[in-house]
Parts: sequence; C-alpha cells; structure tokens
Amino acid sequence: MANTPSAAKRARQTTVRTLVNRRIESSVKNRLKFVREKIASGDKAAAVSAAQVFVSTLDKAVKTGNVHRNSASRHKTIVAKALAALK
Repeated sequence: MANTPSAAKRARQTTVRTLVNRRIESSVKNRLKFVREKIASGDKAAAVSAAQVFVSTLDKAVKTGNVHRNSASRHKTIVAKALAALK
C-alpha cells in the first residue's frame, strides 16, 4: 500500500501501463504466430497480407518502445526470407 499520494499515483500509472504494454506485446506475438501459420500453409497471398499486418504492428510497437528495433528488424528479416522461399 502506498504511503504518499505520489506513490499511490505511481502505483495507478504502473497498473495501467502494464496492461497497455501487455496488450501490445501479446498483439505482436499473436500476429507473428498468424504469419507463421500462413507461411506453413503455403498460401502465398494470405501470408503476404498477414506479413504486412505483422510488420505494421511491429513498427508501432517499436515506435512506442515495447520492442527493441533490432529485434523487430530480425523478425522482419526472418519473415521476409520465409515469404521469398514460398512458391
């Protein structure tokens, strides 16, 4: 329990920010999982559209600081290589 009003406010802010960050991170993970499913199915058109949505979500997460830019770059490269390997 917070002893001062400022500590109580920080606790409230932390709760809200934790929820927002968790939502963003789970969204990125779910989109990546969806892209991997589409690539595994072999449907190139669906995989490309899923990858576009994933990259957009990833870029937004990088912009807000939820994902490191190098990690995002690595994921985008892996997805691009997998898409290029599809026929």
